[in-house]
Amino acid sequence: MKSADKHFFAFFMMILLLACNNKPKPVSQEKNPETIATNSTNKNEESIAGFYETQPDPNNTGECKISVEIKKEKNGYTYFLKTKLRKLKGIATFTTNESGEKYLLLEGIKWDDYEGDLGNEDENDSITESESPALEIPVGIDASYTKDTLTIQNYGNSMNSYTKIAECDRKYIQLIKK
Repeated sequence: MKSADKHFFAFFMMILLLACNNKPKPVSQEKNPETIATNSTNKNEESIAGFYETQPDPNNTGECKISVEIKKEKNGYTYFLKTKLRKLKGIATFTTNESGEKYLLLEGIKWDDYEGDLGNEDENDSITESESPALEIPVGIDASYTKDTLTIQNYGNSMNSYTKIAECDRKYIQLIKK
């Protein structure tokens, strides 16, 4: 009998140890993914903040020195844009569209020139042209965001004529994070 009691006691202790060993593992597994997800989310949100500026273009003789500083505030983002002619501050809105492309909108910046869609214009006489209402110049400059680079399409084409920042003669203004 004593031998059976020893086997039963040993079996009981083994089950007890296995039961105790299995309990802490699920608790620690639940905490680790939350911590990792939280950290990666914070890194993605904070990655847009920083100082961006244009780089000299050896193929382009025109000057295009522009800088943008994006700051993370408690209610979102703010920007400070500096060109050779102006210094502007405002709210920056960071969004991601349905296809996963990321954009930054610098709110409150009035485009320098906007003629609208010129593709639908018919041959008009001067009387009709003078009666047409003036187009409202858009406000807000959007930039696509890809891996520490902001890209602004600065001007359109002959069918959709506009210029967002006249101080720069580049079609695409690329601002690289420092």
